[in-house]
Amino acid sequence: MFQGCYGGSQKHPADLDKVLDRSWQQGLQKIIITSGCLKDVDEALDLAAKDGNTPTCYMIFPLIEWLTPSPTERLFTTVGAHPTHCSEFLPDPEGYYSQLQEKIRSNPGKVLAVGECGLDYDRLHFCDKPTQLLYFEKQLQLAEEFRLPLFLHMRNAAEDFLEILERNRDRVQACGGGVVHSFTGTLEEAQNILAFGGLYIGINGCSLKSEENAEVVRQLPNDKIMLETDCPWCGIRPSHAGHKHVSTKFATVKKKEKWTPETLVDGRCEPCQISQVLEAVAGLKQEPKEKLAEIYYQNTLDLFFKKDQN
Repeated sequence: MFQGCYGGSQKHPADLDKVLDRSWQQGLQKIIITSGCLKDVDEALDLAAKDGNTPTCYMIFPLIEWLTPSPTERLFTTVGAHPTHCSEFLPDPEGYYSQLQEKIRSNPGKVLAVGECGLDYDRLHFCDKPTQLLYFEKQLQLAEEFRLPLFLHMRNAAEDFLEILERNRDRVQACGGGVVHSFTGTLEEAQNILAFGGLYIGINGCSLKSEENAEVVRQLPNDKIMLETDCPWCGIRPSHAGHKHVSTKFATVKKKEKWTPETLVDGRCEPCQISQVLEAVAGLKQEPKEKLAEIYYQNTLDLFFKKDQN
């Protein structure tokens, strides 16, 4: 989408450089690019190596952003296989795993987490359940080996998800825990995740759609929340329960063909919109956004940037 191409049709010039510039101008200091397969990893590492001074010919993957202390390093990535991509292991499981290992081993300054890995039972047409189960668990070994936290995905699979984590509790503890990103589950599921220990819950626009979603977010403890956008997906739409609390507005065009370098495209989320997620959560909790920003900032440092704090 940040190439100006939608559904195979070119609507406007590639604008990744403009998207990143807008992010830095909005105050973001670091962005984590989430990879979902080996191809993603290669392109994400290439993008991260250019540190924001990127030509516009690169794909951009779902982004999760948080503020962190130093502006000298701004782009990072995860390494792993999304549940919908786990079938990529099948032709050569050990070979695929070895390549994931090598990507982490060769990029110690840029790889912050293992993932995006987990279970997605809403999209079994992309990858069947047995394959997802097998290679989710396999990637927990990867996290343990490199002592990297987990960037986790869970859709309509809470029971099996937690069962695998429980079976691998020692591994999860050894890697430092993780975050269950883009959470849309029930309050009971959230409570079970937090009761496991060492896990955070990631909140974005998809977490704020319905009144039920909003109530879950309202009840989550602040010391276990992280904010994200998961762009170009998961923006906060006017129909979302959290939208009424959003005060920051960006110049936006509804028709993609009307794009300009200074405007967002309606329906295409950008990293700069993380401020809107903060405002929505603060509104739901009726707490000052400045206070929450400090807490969520520290949560992120504690999981992904421990070395920077030592």
